[in-house]
Amino acid sequence: MKTLKITLLFCLISVFSFAEVSQKQKSALVDLYNATNGDAWNNSWDLDQPVSDWYGIAIENEEVVSIDLMFNNLTGYLPESISELTSLKNLNLAFNNLEGELPDALISLINLEELKLFSNRFSGEIPSKIGNLKKLVSIELYNNDFVGEIPSSIGKLPKLEKLMLSSNQLQGRLPSSLSSLNSLKVLSLFDNNLLGTIPSSIGGLSKLEELVLSNNAFYGELPNELAQLTNLKTLLLGQNQFKGNFAVLRSKLPNIVDFDLEDSNSKGSLATLDAEED
Repeated sequence: MKTLKITLLFCLISVFSFAEVSQKQKSALVDLYNATNGDAWNNSWDLDQPVSDWYGIAIENEEVVSIDLMFNNLTGYLPESISELTSLKNLNLAFNNLEGELPDALISLINLEELKLFSNRFSGEIPSKIGNLKKLVSIELYNNDFVGEIPSSIGKLPKLEKLMLSSNQLQGRLPSSLSSLNSLKVLSLFDNNLLGTIPSSIGGLSKLEELVLSNNAFYGELPNELAQLTNLKTLLLGQNQFKGNFAVLRSKLPNIVDFDLEDSNSKGSLATLDAEED
């Protein structure tokens, strides 16, 4: 009886030890390894070992749920086969040397919650259908070479808390759909080529704590509705062509800590805060 119990115990240990992801998912990871020069990574993978032992990979219920290869000397591009990782919740490839356009297959990752690709050399446009990823909480694509406009479909992400697209080459106006992001806490778009006025609808982002629009080509009067963002701690709008009574605005934001606008009207008659049309 004792021998039987020991045998069963070893069987259970074996089952848990060798539980593996599907061959499709393993192949997708191998594709990622090959496409990003895996042999030269700071922390490489031994492809002969179980996937559960691979650096930066987290598995739940035999599904890959997280890839965290930040600061790992990845070079190359993201392969289309990443679409096979349908249970992926976290994709963190920040601080590497990845380039090229984001594959359309990225939109297949419907369980994705965190997309962190900042500080690489990605180019092309942000996928127009990124709004299909309804579970996204964080989009961090700053410090790359993305071009084009901010996709309006981003406004369809009800759980989004962070939208960080700074230091790219994005153009155009702020999409009006941003006003639908009721969970948004951080909107960081500085150092792009964005233009236009701030829409008054931005005042509806009641949870917003950081609004960073510096170093763009925005202009016009600051809308009164900015004063409704009472949770703001950071408001950075410098290096644009805004007009308005900045001192009054700051006085209406009780929690503000970082504020980079100065009263530039030395003649004494400051413009008033006027609402802009969306």
